[in-house]
Amino acid sequence: MVKKAFPVYDVSTLTGYKHDDIQISRFAPYLSVHENLRDAHKHNFYHVTLFTEGAGTHTIDFKTFTVKPYQIYFMIPGQVHSWQFEGKVDGYIINFSFNFLQSLLQKPDYLEQFPFFTGDVDEAVINLPEQLHTPITRIFEELIREIEQPADMSVDMIQVLMLQAFILIGRLSFEKSPVPSNNYNYILLKNFQKLIEKNYTTLKLPREYAELLFITPNHLNALCNSTVGMSAGELIRNRIILEAKRLLVNKDSTITEIAYQLGFADNSYFTKFYKKYTGQTPEEFRKSLR
Repeated sequence: MVKKAFPVYDVSTLTGYKHDDIQISRFAPYLSVHENLRDAHKHNFYHVTLFTEGAGTHTIDFKTFTVKPYQIYFMIPGQVHSWQFEGKVDGYIINFSFNFLQSLLQKPDYLEQFPFFTGDVDEAVINLPEQLHTPITRIFEELIREIEQPADMSVDMIQVLMLQAFILIGRLSFEKSPVPSNNYNYILLKNFQKLIEKNYTTLKLPREYAELLFITPNHLNALCNSTVGMSAGELIRNRIILEAKRLLVNKDSTITEIAYQLGFADNSYFTKFYKKYTGQTPEEFRKSLR
């Protein structure tokens, strides 16, 4: 049986949690009672952090970012992260479950329209422009007030404030690369990405996904190249390699166990695949983490 790679946290088990599916806090006190969260771990909830002061690094899915004031991080369930801070760090944190906003929204995939909630690490770290410092800070202060001094319909107010923040920040991405949500190619790409997320351990060839999408493999490749600049095969491989790295963090799991969990017939095939596309063997990657 394959062991868990590292701790997986649920919002309801975190210290300071008081309300159904939601936790909001200033960052400094949150960090002081969650020292264990400095090490690599993942959540099964959405995680938003706005830094207002501090320095250091924050690593998400093995990509490291330099922490700076008015930088905001968005993380989706399943991503691996850790941080190493320098000196005093403060800001705000929001942890919320998938269900928290669904009670307000009719569209189950509403959050996925925001680039920072797609799991793309490069889109998930945003340095807020100066004109948004005050409006976003004000929203976070109102969120703190609602969670600490609940009144009638506080949950509704928290939901509305969160969406207001997401929309204000999302507009930065929309302005940079506007994509109409009803665009056929955009919808097709999103469906392909969802299928990868669901099936990457069992389906590894573009033609298998093209069949599920009722299009030809050539059509799928052309779509991926024109929209994200890489082939369908690359998107599938990148997801497999990311999960392999997440699993390799756990030194108690053998390479054979990880290969089996990722759907490879044997350790040798997995090792050849991993080295071909990363330049390292799985064991070499593990050593690099030390």
